[in-house]
Amino acid sequence: QVQFVESGGGLVQPGGSLRLSCAASGSSFSLYNTAWFRQAPGKQREMVARISHEGRTIYADSVKGRFAISRDNGKNTMYLQMNDLKPEDTAVYYCNEVNVFGALVYDRWGQGTQVTVSS
Repeated sequence: QVQFVESGGGLVQPGGSLRLSCAASGSSFSLYNTAWFRQAPGKQREMVARISHEGRTIYADSVKGRFAISRDNGKNTMYLQMNDLKPEDTAVYYCNEVNVFGALVYDRWGQGTQVTVSS
């Protein structure tokens, strides 16, 4: 089972940018479909974006045109470039493996990385 470690969060002003990283353990990362999720206080966890092992991407409507998901299989790492951040993007961001339909493979989560958008 692959394990993920998220990093890159922080405090940013509205309109600012952040780049999140998700480092995966193991040697089969290139075979996995992966996704970024987020959970805001008092809300359910939601998928933000996902990327297939072949590089196809899908985004939540709320982040289309602002966020970009990518992966570097040689580094076993997935990224989330977040631009034009809004206060409603404030959440803990997580990464995980998903299947071809976007469903979680394992309901186990890392510590996540906190993103706070505030002036």
